[in-house]
Amino acid sequence: MTIEYKLPNLGEDIETGDVIGVYVSIGDKVVLDQPLLEIETDKAAIEIPAPSDGTIKEVHISEGDTIKVGQLLVTIDDGKGNSKDVEVKEASKIETQDEAVEEMAEKEVEEEVNADPEPETNEAGSADDEVEGQKEPGEEAEMSSEKTDEPKDEAEHEEIEAVDKTNNKNSSHPVPASPSVRRLARELGVDIETIEGSGPGGRILEDDVKTATQGNKAKTSTKKQKPDAPKIEKQGPSGTSDTDKWGETERVAMSKVRKLTAERLTEAWKAPHVTQYDKADVTDLEKLRKEFGPEVAKEGGKLTMTSIIVKVIASALKSFPQFNASVDMENGEIVYKNYYNIGVAVDTDRGLLVPVIKDADKKNMTQLSIELSQISEKARNKKISVDELQGGTFTISNLGGIGGTYFSPVLNAPEVAILGISRSAIEPVYKDGGFLPRLMLPLSLSYDHRLIDGADAIRFLRWVIEALEEPFKLPLEG
Repeated sequence: MTIEYKLPNLGEDIETGDVIGVYVSIGDKVVLDQPLLEIETDKAAIEIPAPSDGTIKEVHISEGDTIKVGQLLVTIDDGKGNSKDVEVKEASKIETQDEAVEEMAEKEVEEEVNADPEPETNEAGSADDEVEGQKEPGEEAEMSSEKTDEPKDEAEHEEIEAVDKTNNKNSSHPVPASPSVRRLARELGVDIETIEGSGPGGRILEDDVKTATQGNKAKTSTKKQKPDAPKIEKQGPSGTSDTDKWGETERVAMSKVRKLTAERLTEAWKAPHVTQYDKADVTDLEKLRKEFGPEVAKEGGKLTMTSIIVKVIASALKSFPQFNASVDMENGEIVYKNYYNIGVAVDTDRGLLVPVIKDADKKNMTQLSIELSQISEKARNKKISVDELQGGTFTISNLGGIGGTYFSPVLNAPEVAILGISRSAIEPVYKDGGFLPRLMLPLSLSYDHRLIDGADAIRFLRWVIEALEEPFKLPLEG
């Protein structure tokens, strides 16, 4: 039987993804759950597995494509007969109908141009100003007086296409391109009105859009600046070299992970941030960590300072519920969470990801250590699922493995607090009548001042510090 395999549902609020790898070709033998391709969504990189054993008959996508849920990916022959190609035929029919509608729109635009040789002007200037290579008015009048159904020569035909594209900016007629090509142009930040199509009748193809992003064949309209208009520095499309007044520059498109990070941090920065700094004496805790580390390692985990602090934070949130909440300004409400899901920031080659340990309050440190090791590895190896990146109520960011003394972490919206951990160091501390070498751990607590006051913040941080300094408050199995 022929299996038409479409992109399955990827999770809440995820509709599209970029294909970053295709692992199969026509004729390849595949087995159940074998990775067919890899896509990058706004939240994670995900491998799409084969739905059954079989042979690849067709591959309908390629690397670099942006695909959506329900889109046909591959056609697989499982060798059981009873071919079923209905879905492919229907998809092909829909594409054909789209092309027919757009061809009709093109003809209507051409008829309007032939009937009215004087293009309409707009606020930015005349159509002659906007269209590159426009002929003189006398030549246009001579062309229109012929009243022929087709242009007499190639130059006139190119002129009409140029006027077509200019008029399309101010009319309801679309430029000749399929919906998938339009979507690709939007996602790549390319104005489809400025692209010269290489397909039949000037139809814009995906290759034309990709070429435009590389700056090789993009056809941009030229506008005469108004005399008093400020000078605008040249800006090239993504992936091209350019120059500014100081030297050469290069434009590189953001990855989905980086773009999402930028969007979320921009949203989070709307909250008034305050950061509280302090240090914890973890000398005794470090001894216990090394003592019990081998026992946790036997269970498949690694007892780290981060996994210990996850347990501490889960307990602290129960004593300070305002730190396990979010702010609904639209309705003027505080949303308290009755679950304790701790996100841990992980540095990957694609950017910062925050996998979430669900119900951290119900797990002992051995369980937390195992889960933290597994989920961090999955994030680095692009095996993390969307569900494992959602639902956090508080975030921990540990930069101690890299270095630094303090930093001010930015909230992970809609959460209202985040704890930053820096590198511990031996310092002289006055204790029991003298200075002793103690291992001190710098901590940075950032919080949303709309909900959390400074006094509450320092109480919360001191609670965490006291729990770290009194290891018996943290039973290894409870």
